[in-house]
Amino acid sequence: MKLDTIDLKIIDILQSNGRITNSQLASEVGISPPAMLERVKRLENAGVIRQYVALVEPRYLGKEVFALVSITLAMHQLQSIDDFTQQILDLEEVLECHHVTGEDDFVLKIAVKNISAYEDLVLHKLTRIPGVSKMKTSIVLSTFKQETKISPAGEK
Repeated sequence: MKLDTIDLKIIDILQSNGRITNSQLASEVGISPPAMLERVKRLENAGVIRQYVALVEPRYLGKEVFALVSITLAMHQLQSIDDFTQQILDLEEVLECHHVTGEDDFVLKIAVKNISAYEDLVLHKLTRIPGVSKMKTSIVLSTFKQETKISPAGEK
């Protein structure tokens, strides 16, 4: 799908304020509310806008420990990759799972209540996934930048 300047402006605004009303969005972009509604629906239906979410403070939900976990699989075949990713989809502690290049095969972003909960996750869930041969964990001490807004290619 080719995005024009109006689409890009809509996306930019919605990434900063997903609760903006259709009429406010139309006013900011400079098109009519019906035309805006049609454009937003088109972006949603095309999968450009995947979903609308609320970003919450993790500590209010009892998540105090974040970890980045590098996983290496014993075999690098499509079936073992599929089996691993299917298992990961069922783990609520895993916020993100990235298939990566380099020494490791996957990097997971994990949120848990405390170190004890992380130990339980490792011992009773992650190490029991067939095919996992190596895990390397980095505990997040603090976060200096965490963005959800994506700029179009070519912008700085």
